[in-house]
Amino acid sequence: MALFLDTFVNKLDRKGRVSVPAPYRQQLASNGFQGIAALPSFKHRAIQCGSLEWLDQINRQLGGVDLFSDEHDDLTATLFGDTKQLPFDGEGRIILPSALIEHAGIGELAAFVGRGSTFEIWDPASLDAYKSEARRRALEKGRTLPRRPAGEGA
Repeated sequence: MALFLDTFVNKLDRKGRVSVPAPYRQQLASNGFQGIAALPSFKHRAIQCGSLEWLDQINRQLGGVDLFSDEHDDLTATLFGDTKQLPFDGEGRIILPSALIEHAGIGELAAFVGRGSTFEIWDPASLDAYKSEARRRALEKGRTLPRRPAGEGA
């Protein structure tokens, strides 16, 4: 599984083309599809992105949700119905559809932020405000990661 780290800000051209950061393209290189999967974030004015492997993992997790239930219908319609497969061009760029650009409120610049197994694309000012608020909440609530006993795997 890919691991996306760091934050990069790249220019978006008039056609909606933006260069995906080279470290992200390297993480996606082993994927059979040379591009990204992108959908509107459920929680933020951002674009949630990852590999097709990531989407396959989500699809497998949906196996635990009752088929034909309202929950299954809602999740599959929202997740898969709004996901776009965006191939890389020869220069490592993708074309962001206007609906995704509008959802994220992106103008001339797009901020790519690593989120571990996924990454997001934000308007840079909105991302800065979100990160400041997230840090404040984490400090205020004393967020920590539990320590694993010695010898326990991931």
